[in-house]
Amino acid sequence: MTEITENGENLSVGERQLVSIARAVLKPTKIVLVDEATANIDMRTESVIYKAMNESFRNSTVITVAHRLNTVINSDRILVL
Repeated sequence: MTEITENGENLSVGERQLVSIARAVLKPTKIVLVDEATANIDMRTESVIYKAMNESFRNSTVITVAHRLNTVINSDRILVL
């Protein structure tokens, strides 16, 4: 029930990330690009988020940019650059 100011300036970086993920879940698409989606979120919350994302994006192609192995461990394919 928090009013979000322009550019989410009244939210922390982690809170902005959560809002972005929530927006992606609410508007289903065929392709989802996730760039370090949980970089500023604690490990417990990250686990909950990825479980929810796996279910929400079950019928989507998810492209994930990540630096941590646990972020992509359940991926079907991994490309290392």
